Amino acid sequence: MYDDVPELLPDLLRGLATTRAIRRYRDEPIPDDDVRDMLFAATRAPSGSNRQTFRFLTLRDGPVAVEAKAMLGEAFRDGWSAKRSTDGYDVGSGTADDTPKSRQARAMNHFVEHFEQTPLVVLAIVRRRHEGIGDGASVYPACQNLLLAARALGYGGVLTMWHAGVEAELRALCGIPDDHHLAATIPIGRPQGRHGPVRRRPMDELVFDDHWGRTARWIEDPAGTAHTAAGPPTRR
Repeated sequence: MYDDVPELLPDLLRGLATTRAIRRYRDEPIPDDDVRDMLFAATRAPSGSNRQTFRFLTLRDGPVAVEAKAMLGEAFRDGWSAKRSTDGYDVGSGTADDTPKSRQARAMNHFVEHFEQTPLVVLAIVRRRHEGIGDGASVYPACQNLLLAARALGYGGVLTMWHAGVEAELRALCGIPDDHHLAATIPIGRPQGRHGPVRRRPMDELVFDDHWGRTARWIEDPAGTAHTAAGPPTRR
């Protein structure tokens, strides 16, 4: 059930270790009860000074949602086209059929080409109180709660930012107030594939003890943890 994640981990920790970014969804509507349960979990998240300045707007199958998804679909296709070129997905290992790069490209192609069919799109919104990163601290924990609740209910999703290309139009369409920031777009659906152990850099590259660059005996991954080489070179 937990796809080789160490059995000794409690269920919550195993859920954290197996919540992948999911971008391919079955063509199945999400029942109201499941949408409610996911958003309930999101609204239980901590926020700055416990003010709960975050808001969520769900886009499903209403007339505004259909128009908004079409708008977002174009923005996401433009975003992926630029990223595909900039990050060289069509050269090097991207030209082979069975490499992480080519698999990622296929998933992204499917994601943007079928965006309008996404069963649920959630806009994460936060009221502006300060300039800088402070507002994000009041909304992104709620976004993670949403994705973990989706995982627990058998769904999957991914936090994205490609709404930026049509943000002004999207704000006008959905009636988002000027003093609220559109922090993320989160598509959610029943996965065509499956969740499984996430691949990340080893702990000893990311966690230090007492001083920058200093490791400790306790900084080690559980036995059998899979790793990735993705990301920039490690700097200690």
